[in-house]
Amino acid sequence: MFLPLNPLKGTLLMAPSESLGHKILTEETQKSKAKTFIMKLSDLCTFLDSAIPLSFQEEYDNSGLQVGQPQKEITSALITLDVTESVVDEAIQRGCDIIISHHPVIFKGIRKITGRTSTDRILFKAIKNDIAVYSAHTNLDMMSNGVSIKMARKLGLQNLKVLLPLKDKLIKLVTFIPEDHIEKVRDAVFNAGAGRLGNYDRCGFSVLGTGSFRAGEGTNPFSGEKGKLHFEKEIRFETIFLSHLKEKVIKALLENHPYEEVAYDLYQLANDNIEIGLGCTGDFKEPVSENDFLKLVSSVFESRGLRYSRLTGKTVKKVALCGGAGAALLNDAISVGADAFVTGDIKYHTFFEADDRILITDCGHFESEKFSIEILNDLIIKKFPKFAVRFSETNTNPINYL
Repeated sequence: MFLPLNPLKGTLLMAPSESLGHKILTEETQKSKAKTFIMKLSDLCTFLDSAIPLSFQEEYDNSGLQVGQPQKEITSALITLDVTESVVDEAIQRGCDIIISHHPVIFKGIRKITGRTSTDRILFKAIKNDIAVYSAHTNLDMMSNGVSIKMARKLGLQNLKVLLPLKDKLIKLVTFIPEDHIEKVRDAVFNAGAGRLGNYDRCGFSVLGTGSFRAGEGTNPFSGEKGKLHFEKEIRFETIFLSHLKEKVIKALLENHPYEEVAYDLYQLANDNIEIGLGCTGDFKEPVSENDFLKLVSSVFESRGLRYSRLTGKTVKKVALCGGAGAALLNDAISVGADAFVTGDIKYHTFFEADDRILITDCGHFESEKFSIEILNDLIIKKFPKFAVRFSETNTNPINYL
């Protein structure tokens, strides 16, 4: 009944609806649906895959479409932090065609689905009710407006910067364009997403030079004659782009360049991408006391069991944050001079590492990431303003406090 496309990082495709007891729409439901914005699941997934690039996720992760047939028509989405059986029940009750979550329901390879585990039961229920599941996990953490940045904004911090920039994701493009075609080719490459640097776009460098070539038999040269060496005034044009845009940028280059054979070079850069990565830092407009800071964190994230290290006796001005389990970034937080570090899932011995240098605050894994649903919602409705998006009302936090 299920087809794992990749046993390690798989998507479960729904079998034909007849064999799954697919709900047949009544005439009344069909009329109602006709008034609703409808699109293909593949259109939503293509957008999300691009807006929250899958190439940004950690190696262990499994973001993207988890369950569903790409050609399925969808009319509404339920956004949640976690996918549980109760969330699937809610999607059924509220008529949602797709669940979009931060945490993936499928993390490891699946060898059998027997209903013995909670993951099995979630998948059974989603597939039987023709509900797709899409997840954006560590790639959403990496985004310039991702989970940690959202945390910082909720606390009212300013001067936001990535704490641990993403590496090895920048590519430089160098190509050679006839003078009269520079604007057309350059615009096409920029429109494909190249040339973005910080808050600047359409960034590039051009220099005039002379290119040479000799056209052989079977060619149709843009200029010059077959069999004769030709010299052409060309512009050497350079720009950069993120690696996930490679196919799109090169396609734009080839479709708009006048030459039959387009010469271009691609260089992977060692530069850090300072806009994308894990965690972030930010500053309060004015320093606050440690006690006031702890009260603010507890209030904003609704932490019922806030844990923190020994007070340092200093005020808090610069704060480092990481949504989820971010204890691995503690030394990075200390190295940038943060007065406090906010994350979740901190282990006992990690609190000793504060060593009076920084105030460590564990507000909870769920609590630190719960605003991720707002990020997903804003992305989707900006692109598809008529698509129905609903926040889940199910509390999926598995931790209770006495």
